[in-house]
Amino acid sequence: MIRAGIYGATGYTGIELARLLDQHPRVTTVFATARSAAGQRLSDVFPTTLDLPLIAAEEADLSQVDVVFCCLPHGTTVPTVQQALAAGVRVVDLSADFRLRRAEEYERWYGSTHSAPHLLETAVYGLPEVYREDIAQAQLVANPGCYPTSVILPLLPLVRANLLADATVIADSKSGISGAGRSLSLKTHFSETHENFSAYNIGRSHRHIAEMDQETGLSVIFSPHLLPVVRGILSTLYITLLPDTPAARVHEVYATMFADEPFVTVLPDGRLPELRHVVGNNQCVIGIKPVALAPERCIVVSVIDNLLKGASGQAVQNMNIMFGLEETLGLL
Repeated sequence: MIRAGIYGATGYTGIELARLLDQHPRVTTVFATARSAAGQRLSDVFPTTLDLPLIAAEEADLSQVDVVFCCLPHGTTVPTVQQALAAGVRVVDLSADFRLRRAEEYERWYGSTHSAPHLLETAVYGLPEVYREDIAQAQLVANPGCYPTSVILPLLPLVRANLLADATVIADSKSGISGAGRSLSLKTHFSETHENFSAYNIGRSHRHIAEMDQETGLSVIFSPHLLPVVRGILSTLYITLLPDTPAARVHEVYATMFADEPFVTVLPDGRLPELRHVVGNNQCVIGIKPVALAPERCIVVSVIDNLLKGASGQAVQNMNIMFGLEETLGLL
């Protein structure tokens, strides 16, 4: 059995991760930490049947685990990751602290100096469809952000096939409110989000752009929106193709790249994905639509569950790869 620990088990990603690990046939959860709820059980602070004891991070015994998942806020994860690596424990970090390869890019987007820049060089970006072999050998995997997962995956087939005429791509994304985390915030109050729909951090200001640009080599104009639903992300990408690119060729490169991917589904021509395709599972579902009367234009729509393929599900997928398990184990 793989012995796992969870840091930050009472946030949405931590709770989802605890649920996934509980049903995983090859994993036992040795400890779960919580800052303010230490001494209680997970079922005391969240409506769940998981009766998992919660301890302070300082009480976590790293000698008893093989892997830890860090579900801590951005900017707070580095000391925990360093302690785990020093103890010979493998790490899947769900924060943004190790997703960017260059310290100056981290400082630019997150507004602070990275305290362990040497680890940025060794961390593996945890997108299995791209870095599967590197993930298998990694000691530290940086789990991708939810928005970036929904944008990078549907862009990569066109990037790899050199079918883009313009390196600037528009990504119009909508996310459920769980993407904002469990901490109290005015913008996520029921009365603020119910029967409402709003954009925020539009253009080139959202931090997740750094991941999108890094992994695609493109310049993404990103417009995120808050949907009045709990979970799920739908991203619509507006793309300019090389002249005379047949629609059949576009669909072919998607079908080819994702043919053997267990968690990416490319829909048949004419079908577009909805949140209902993915809420509650680890899938990314993609639909492709040529623009009528403008053959050089193409619209690609992708959907994921932001708490699964966008966070905890992808983290378990990465753990499976790191320990040589079937990639889908505990996720189907």
